[in-house]
Amino acid sequence: MAGDPNAPHFPRSAPIDAYGKGGFAFAGMSHRGSLLCLPDAIWAWDVTDPAKIDRYSLDRVFAAANNIDTLLIGTGTGVWLPPPALRQALKAVRVVLDTMQTGPAVRTYNIMIGERRRVAAALIAVP
Repeated sequence: MAGDPNAPHFPRSAPIDAYGKGGFAFAGMSHRGSLLCLPDAIWAWDVTDPAKIDRYSLDRVFAAANNIDTLLIGTGTGVWLPPPALRQALKAVRVVLDTMQTGPAVRTYNIMIGERRRVAAALIAVP
């Protein structure tokens, strides 16, 4: 399941204007906490530690995989290597996984959506 479709979310993609202080700014709004940015919506994401990233936490990505070519994961301020099983599960639905710290992930995401690429981003908030 892809979570509650009625949960609060922003109903389209948007560039991330700022990040830090535990949240993000986009589309004239600010959000405290992590974000899951999909091609058709931006959702609050309850992950605060890369160790908690798994297939379940990325359920919305798997549900939308037909519209996504690349998933960027912003790992906060640290480096995280995804478990091989997660990389294989994404590969099975034809989504390329790229992990990096949240700052570079935000910049890469903004460039890719500016190029109208089929990109999603799972971004852990940084202090």
